[in-house]
Amino acid sequence: MKFFYETERLLLKVLDGKYAGDVLKFYLSNCEIFEQYEAERPENFYSREYQQRILNYEYSAFLRQNGVRFWIYEKTDPARIIGTVCFRDITRTVYQCCEIGYKFDKHFWHHGYACEAILKCLEIAFSDLHLHRITAHIMPENTASIRLIERTGFDREGTARGYALIRGTWQDHLVYSIVQP
Repeated sequence: MKFFYETERLLLKVLDGKYAGDVLKFYLSNCEIFEQYEAERPENFYSREYQQRILNYEYSAFLRQNGVRFWIYEKTDPARIIGTVCFRDITRTVYQCCEIGYKFDKHFWHHGYACEAILKCLEIAFSDLHLHRITAHIMPENTASIRLIERTGFDREGTARGYALIRGTWQDHLVYSIVQP
């Protein structure tokens, strides 16, 4: 497992706390979009210190190989984060599975970047992490995310009722999965 991968147009990097300012900028410029589909954030989420702690935690999880978050950059602008793809809750033993999460800067939608990044991350998950099954949970009204996950080869399995507390309400999520080809 490497800290850095690339595709035709993108760079995928595992970051540590030094990049807290860049990550904070990414979240601040997209907070209205991201927050409608995610759990309530801690009060200090939009602070450099909080992002530094999270990045260091995720870096440690990467080293233990029980989670990985790739930060996505365009090759033509390697200083600006345009998205992120993560594999969380990696479970080993007989399962070899995890859940995928992703988010992309609104200015980079509809250019194929998310699809390109997710396809590369799936390749990494199956070949380098030796995972067998990856799931995605998506709110039914998030049609853009549904189209994206289906385009990258995931199949719908059903609905997880009351799956996550979003904006103070337990929300159903559609369950998608992909298994190692």
